[in-house]
Amino acid sequence: MAAAEAEAVKNNWAMAIVILDSTGHMVMLHKLDNTQYGSLMAAEDKALSAINYRRPTKVFEDLVAQGGIGLRSLALRGASPLEGGIPINVDGKIVGAIGVSGGTSVQDGQVAKAGADAAK
Repeated sequence: MAAAEAEAVKNNWAMAIVILDSTGHMVMLHKLDNTQYGSLMAAEDKALSAINYRRPTKVFEDLVAQGGIGLRSLALRGASPLEGGIPINVDGKIVGAIGVSGGTSVQDGQVAKAGADAAK
């Protein structure tokens, strides 16, 4: 959480950051000042998608962006097609996930990566 928050603050981005455990239950939530309330739910959805599908949500965003057959990923229950959700791996095992929302998809992904990388 500290690494993700530091990345957001460094860039002056108002964001919501959610960390889930390996079962998808919330263990931490932080909303920086002036973050829109909808970002709380979006961050949790991204983290849940990352933990349930064991991959970054950027994968789903890219599939949707390709169009055509990639649009099928929209039918996956709970698969958020927005960058900013990343599984947290420790010693090769997924121990949780981080979800970030409040900026652009790239900004959300950058902050989530900072948080996930700090756990390694």
